[in-house]
This record gives sequence, structure tokens and C-alpha cells, in this order.
Amino acid sequence: NGPGIKPEVLDKIFNPFFTTKPPAEGTGLGLSISHDVIVQQHRGELKVETEVGDYTEFIITLPKKVAEIRS
Repeated sequence: NGPGIKPEVLDKIFNPFFTTKPPAEGTGLGLSISHDVIVQQHRGELKVETEVGDYTEFIITLPKKVAEIRS
């Protein structure tokens, strides 16, 4: 929930310690850690769609892992 993400900060939202919150109200690590887990560890994709004054949507896509069957 929220008012959307302004274009001037959109390219920074996955950077560690980046936050638009006042001091002591957030570490700026949530999206950075999420990005690392989804993209780097699981080889997935984390995209954002946003409209200032309307909405923000995060889209997570993970690859389907096919289990190996050994006999």
C-alpha cells in the first residue's frame, strides 16, 4: 500500500540502505534483501510496476525447478 514510487527514486529502491522514510523508521534493507534472495539465490525475477498517486505492485517470478529422478 502507498502512494506509488516517484520516478526519481525508482532506480534506487533495491540498493542496500536506500529509504525514503525518516531516520529511525526503516533500515532500507527489505527490498535489497528480497532482491538478493529472489534474483541471485533463486535465479528469479523481481519487477516493480508503479503509478505515483495510485499504486505499486511487485511481481516475483521464480523458475520452475524440475526434480531429478535417479534410478
